[in-house]
Amino acid sequence: MLTCIIRYHIDPTRKSLFELYARNWGEAIPRCGADLIGYYAPCEGSSALAYGIYNVASLADYEQYRKRLAQDPLGRENYEFAQREKFLLREDRTFLTLASGPHDRVSKP
Repeated sequence: MLTCIIRYHIDPTRKSLFELYARNWGEAIPRCGADLIGYYAPCEGSSALAYGIYNVASLADYEQYRKRLAQDPLGRENYEFAQREKFLLREDRTFLTLASGPHDRVSKP
């Protein structure tokens, strides 16, 4: 299992647009095959950092999910919305595997 964490740098004056963007992904991402943990908007501290977090089984599954998302009507609409409104200033993706924790799904050696 891989967890994808997307770190967004957003325009803090357009936070409400990011929140709409996040709600749209809340519908499209699960429909296209990823396990959405959630989207997180700034609250305290930095007013420009936001996150999207979801799980996929593998990088191959991630590639298939991205293809489905690009073909999904709401997915395409959301991409276009972000391009048009320019509230996303930067976007970085990191893929992690769970090493420990209360929700430990790590295979035991």
